[in-house]
Amino acid sequence: MGLTMSSHKRALITGFLVKWFVSSLGLWIAAGLLSESISYDSRLRVIVISGLILATINTIIKPIVIFLSLPALLVTLGLFMVVINGLMVLLASHLYGPLNVTNFWAAMLAGMVIGLVNYLVVTILENR
Repeated sequence: MGLTMSSHKRALITGFLVKWFVSSLGLWIAAGLLSESISYDSRLRVIVISGLILATINTIIKPIVIFLSLPALLVTLGLFMVVINGLMVLLASHLYGPLNVTNFWAAMLAGMVIGLVNYLVVTILENR
């Protein structure tokens, strides 16, 4: 038992750090595209902390919400995920005051942008 970390723990930490980066980058891009609906006082610190909060929400709360909404996901062939992603962004906005998302539609669009950024980052990382 030394200070070495198992490869499983290292993979979990790396995965969370990637989620944090993707969430922060996606929020920054979404705020730039939807500047009238999403504000963060033009401070990088707000984006980084918001990304951390969103990554934590997506790691802990989102799987529970997905499980509870399986019937809606099945009926809509997965399109309900857009609503779930929007709700996660809205929750992050409510938990962290400096990130201001004005309405649910802006949160849904931000969720779609974050999903697209996630797809692009994962594709780039897998092709390395």
